[in-house]
Parts: sequence; C-alpha cells; structure tokens
Amino acid sequence: MTRDTIPETLPEGAIPAATLVIMRPSDVGGADEILMVKRSTTMAFAAGAVVFPGGRVDPDDYEVARRHGFVDPMADGAARVAALRETLEETGLAVGWPGLSEHSVPEVRQALLGGGLLSDILSARGEELELGALVPFARWCPNFKEARTFDTRFYAIAAPPHRHELTVEEAEHSHIFWSSAEETLALADRGEVSVIFPTRRNLERLARESDFARFSAHAGRYPVELVTPWIEQRSDGTHLCIPEHLGYPITSEPFERVRRG
Repeated sequence: MTRDTIPETLPEGAIPAATLVIMRPSDVGGADEILMVKRSTTMAFAAGAVVFPGGRVDPDDYEVARRHGFVDPMADGAARVAALRETLEETGLAVGWPGLSEHSVPEVRQALLGGGLLSDILSARGEELELGALVPFARWCPNFKEARTFDTRFYAIAAPPHRHELTVEEAEHSHIFWSSAEETLALADRGEVSVIFPTRRNLERLARESDFARFSAHAGRYPVELVTPWIEQRSDGTHLCIPEHLGYPITSEPFERVRRG
C-alpha cells in the first residue's frame, strides 16, 4: 500500500481514545522529563509496553466537554477530558484541574475508579477543567490486524506542581517513572523497555525540542492529521511508514523491528 491509497475513513470499529504527554523541567538540567507508565503484562493491548498516560474516551467525557463549551468538534473536547481523567485515574496526578487540591486527589481518584462520573464530581465541587491548557499535536489510528484499533488524539501539557507520590493503577499498569524522551528511547534501544510504533515515533518527535514551551511552538507549526501507518516494499526490505509532513524526524522503520501492539 502506498501513501496515495491510504483510506481517509477510520477503520471499522476504531475506538476513540486520548493520551497525554506531561512535561516537567529536570532537576539536573537538560531536556524536560515526561511521565511514562508501563502497562501490565496481562493487558490485551500493548502488554508490558511503556506508554504515555491515556485511554478510551467514555460517554460521560462528551457531556463534560459539552459543559465546557465544546460543541464542534465535540470529539476533540471529549478527548481532552479523557486525557485528563485517565491520567488522574492511572497516575494520581491531577492535570488541568486547578481547583482540585492535593489533599482531595485520592478521594476523587477513588471515586472515578469506582465508577463515579466526572461530570457529577465536577458539578458537586462547582469546578471546571482547564481543557484549553492541552496542546494538540497528533492523531493516530494504526490499523494492525493483530491489535485493537484506536483512534487516539495526542496532547501535551506542562506538569502541575505536586508533592505527593504518584502511583500506578495496578489493574492496568505496573510501573511509573519520569524520563526525557531521549532517555526513554535509549532504554528501548538497550532492550530495557518496550515501546510500540506510535510511542516511538512520538518520542522521537518530542526529543527534538528541549522543553514544553519549545515543543508547543513546534506543534503549532504542523497540522494535526490522522496518521494511519502503511507498508511499503523498498530495496532494503519491507518498511512501516508514516507521512513526512507532520513533524516526525523518522517516518519509516523496517517492518521486522516494529512492535505494533
């Protein structure tokens, strides 16, 4: 399949999802650190892989987005809500929620994990999210037959100050850590962590800029278009490819080296 034959419509059954790149200055200088989580080895998708926090968009996320003034496109607003909600559920870090004190984070997190609706929690507290603080920079929908198909919107945000220890939600993840994009790629190259194809391409893109402000400016220079990787036969073998005009420094990888899900 070549670039010209990639379908513009989403694969049937694609699941709306969102992921959040949270960046903070390093204590020792250098590039910003990014919050990463390692998925449990029991998960059906990306088992054992290191990923950014995120997950599926829930029906209630659309209601929260509507209350925050997102009508068109509603999907973008709901994905922003999902990125913040999933991050709180998975890591205990309240991002984009200025009214939520650190003292209240455990209670709200447990309420969400227990099935409580974010819309109800926000209404009861009389608070709103800062959805505009999220910087959109990518949208991926890989169509790998051996993996679930997710239509995932990617956002970046600066990490809020926090003093409490972050912990993973153990049903889905086994480990949490801060690391620069370059350091995480080095871990993957040494075989110490595993990353799937979309995560690797986005880490490479993040590694081009040293901090959140510079990456935000970078993101603003490129359109957010749907990325559906395709296979090309080249002189040196089979490659998995992505478009070349979306800000990614590496746009292909030998197919035999790719981890797809």
